[in-house]
Amino acid sequence: VQLQASGGGMVQAGGSLTLSCAASGSMHSLPTVAWYRQAPGKQRELVASIISGKIINYGDSVKGRFIIVRDDAKNTLELQMNSLTPEDTAIYYCNAQGGNLMYWGQGTLVTVSS
Repeated sequence: VQLQASGGGMVQAGGSLTLSCAASGSMHSLPTVAWYRQAPGKQRELVASIISGKIINYGDSVKGRFIIVRDDAKNTLELQMNSLTPEDTAIYYCNAQGGNLMYWGQGTLVTVSS
């Protein structure tokens, strides 16, 4: 399975952006999906995840602002981002896991200007 992330770009603070991640094959065998991000000079951090198809977690800094959505019919993963701040500027990566398998998308850059 290959993951293709898209939807990044530049947005002003307070704006919204939706990231998409398309899987080249079925995601049914990948029960855990997530979005991570890596800001310049910082470690990669978990933004949001859906564990075992049902448990949704968000990083503290994005709670109440971001929504992760999984669509197995379309084999896609989305990250709806609202009320963006410059601190959200980062490269965002989608991730899918199942058993001993883990897949990463190539990353999409989000830049939030003040």
